[in-house]
Amino acid sequence: MTNRATPDAVVVSSGTVAGVRPHATRAYAALISVCFFWGTTYLGIRMALESFPPLALVAIRFTISGSLMLAVAYFMGAHLPKGRELWTTALVGVMLLGGANTALVFAETWIPSGLAALFVAVSPFWLVGIESLIPGGGRLYPATVLGLFFGLAGAALLVSSDISNQSAGRLALHGFLLLQLGNACWAAGSIWHRRQAPLAHPIVSGAVQQLAAGLAVAPLALAAHGHPIVPSVRGISALVYLIIFGSIVGYSSYIYALSHLSVAVVSIYPYVNPVVAVVLGWFFYREAFGIREALAMLVIFTGVAIVKRYSPAHDP
Repeated sequence: MTNRATPDAVVVSSGTVAGVRPHATRAYAALISVCFFWGTTYLGIRMALESFPPLALVAIRFTISGSLMLAVAYFMGAHLPKGRELWTTALVGVMLLGGANTALVFAETWIPSGLAALFVAVSPFWLVGIESLIPGGGRLYPATVLGLFFGLAGAALLVSSDISNQSAGRLALHGFLLLQLGNACWAAGSIWHRRQAPLAHPIVSGAVQQLAAGLAVAPLALAAHGHPIVPSVRGISALVYLIIFGSIVGYSSYIYALSHLSVAVVSIYPYVNPVVAVVLGWFFYREAFGIREALAMLVIFTGVAIVKRYSPAHDP
């Protein structure tokens, strides 16, 4: 991806590591940011849902974050996408955020935030799998496939842990299926973004994508007849946190990492996010986490170890 508008230091501070190109150092720092902050957003979403209905939460969050980021980019004189570049970037945003994040928010009305994070952890299966099916996409190595299926097996173990309870099992299965639809949207949007050649800086692209997602969901939020917005200190604080650290910091870091690292490397973050999400979910809501859940997480993390060990990691 070509970035001509603003310096890369907008994402993270500059610096070099011996033998590593500067943009690669920043890309890995951005990926670390994604691993942590996106892990906290699962709890943030659950808290925000105490005050906001799902569609309203998505629309308000991304409309505000996208608008703020675009305003900063405009005053800094950054290149703003126009014409085909604008529409393509906006459509990617609708797929990535309008589809995937809406699925996550609705899923968290059915299942605990930590469980939702673990279900999202199988998204590398979609990301790397779809990439391998597209002409010119990355090659799937046998060890990589083995690692991805370990992740899928761990998710299956999580679903089976709740099926014994008919009510909880039904909600867990519905949440899992909805999140796989969201994972598919996220993977398709991410790969499509990689294959474009926009002139805009990744942060500007991320701003357009967020604003597009917020505006796309807003009419649905207005038309929905769910529970009304019930303002509370915790709910509004959670929304502000999601806007700043989940959207502005986290999403900008994700777009930057996706632009400079291989799909296999970037697909590591869903395995780190659940650790943060599960710990926070237990601490704030005492979400259940027993032996079966721990075993499922271990299986999933075995998969990520295999992916990290055998997947080719290179900068484009």
